[in-house]
Amino acid sequence: MLSLATPLLVGVLGACGLLLLMRRRLLELVLGVALLGHAANLMLLGAARDLPDPAPLVAPGELLPPAGHADPVPQALVLTAIVIGLGVQAFVLALVRRQAQLRGDDLVDPPATGDVP
Repeated sequence: MLSLATPLLVGVLGACGLLLLMRRRLLELVLGVALLGHAANLMLLGAARDLPDPAPLVAPGELLPPAGHADPVPQALVLTAIVIGLGVQAFVLALVRRQAQLRGDDLVDPPATGDVP
């Protein structure tokens, strides 16, 4: 069941993120990017196969961890991506708030008719 739930959740998060990216409000754009980031993180963790293997701890006097240990790299990558994503989202939300204060709305301007070839 878990192997089917992960791709379904990735698909739902990705679809909702793409739907929010097509909106005109900047706040919805930021939320769409956040959902796409969460979908990518979940996809990376799902591809890493969460196995109930022991942690990769090296015993005293050993040079290598025990055979069949869990791989910590995908978890470290996802943790780093979450921290960076939250920092970028906080910065962009501050920019959206500032634009809303200056303009009175947070709408994306449509391109002018002369700009589109």
